[in-house]
Amino acid sequence: MERSTTPPLRGIRVVDFTHVLAGPACTYFLASLGADVIKVETVGRGDCTRSRGGTDAERAAAEMSTPYLTQGGGKRSLAVDLSSPKGHEIMSRLLAKADVFVENHRPSMLEALKLDYASVAAINPNIIHCAMTGYGRRGPKEDAPAYDVNIQAACGLMTMTGSADSGPTRTGAPIMDYGTAMAAGFAVSTALFQRTQSGQGTFIDVSMLETAMTLMSSAVTDYLATGNVPKQRGNAANSRSPAAGSFPTKDGLLSLGINEEHQFKALADVLGKAKWNDDPRYTDRAARMENADTLEAELLAVLGERSAAEWEGMMLAGGVPAARVRTLPEALDDPQIASRNYLHEHPGDDITAVSVPTLPFRIGATDAHVPDRPPPTRGEHSAEILAELGFANDEISAMSATHVVEQAKQETK
Repeated sequence: MERSTTPPLRGIRVVDFTHVLAGPACTYFLASLGADVIKVETVGRGDCTRSRGGTDAERAAAEMSTPYLTQGGGKRSLAVDLSSPKGHEIMSRLLAKADVFVENHRPSMLEALKLDYASVAAINPNIIHCAMTGYGRRGPKEDAPAYDVNIQAACGLMTMTGSADSGPTRTGAPIMDYGTAMAAGFAVSTALFQRTQSGQGTFIDVSMLETAMTLMSSAVTDYLATGNVPKQRGNAANSRSPAAGSFPTKDGLLSLGINEEHQFKALADVLGKAKWNDDPRYTDRAARMENADTLEAELLAVLGERSAAEWEGMMLAGGVPAARVRTLPEALDDPQIASRNYLHEHPGDDITAVSVPTLPFRIGATDAHVPDRPPPTRGEHSAEILAELGFANDEISAMSATHVVEQAKQETK
């Protein structure tokens, strides 16, 4: 039986009024699944992430920074002055024909632009309006600005990360931004399905803080149930099993996840320590916890005989959950990544032709769905989109001349 390779969101139009990371990442996921995503940007400025972040100064100077390229694919760009009456008319026409409106601006700004949910729903009652904010709508921080780094601090994660020596530590990647993007994409997909049942649009309220709490759910529940404040445990696993964590070897660190009895038996067999299975100090989890220091000392002595790479191969062959601690370049070179076609190279020139992550799931027998176009320059599709909205060529030229809209240079040649 052949499975359809048609992108699942083909035919869905998304108006993307987002900036920085969480919002653009959400709409990138939707674009990768086939949605027609129109990125609405400010005349003369565009998404601030175009020119900041990453380590590539040349691309940032060209308004194609690596963070922008990561989340920019599959979209069309419309640059418009939303503060002008004509700009608001353009946005209103765009929203009237849209299925989804995604934004990640503060509520006060949306109200000033008449793009709050009440105003948007008045234009298009069937639209799904997805609002992404740092702390969620309602509450004393409803209108507070926030970035990933702030949310990692606010949610308590930093005090659980690192060690007593390091102090509170931020994770090495903006996981709250990407987690919020996935939460919003999940919510939009759910709302689209709900609309097929009800025929009605809806408002989605996505909170970065609550996304963070959700990513920490087990720690949250444990504290609420026991009152025990989470502590920094370095690289020890959440299971608190004495043979679960990262351990030094002859060369490199090895992560082990020994949480079940059969896993400990397999570990002992791989290490050539079958006698551990009959040792009363290690016969079950309780005994191993009581003798954790002794077990760790014995474990380190054996692991020091080989490299992390050697042990990883042996552990996996023996059914032991294990992984060598890798750098990012090493992780990307792992054949597992290539075998699933996870990375996608944007077409284009030396600036845009970079490889970017796709989606972390596969639907049916197909590879991951990928964006159908490279990241756009600011206003690259302004004329095209305005024509679709019913504006005549002379109107488009007049709006461009008065800076109501902006067209990319290649469009105006």
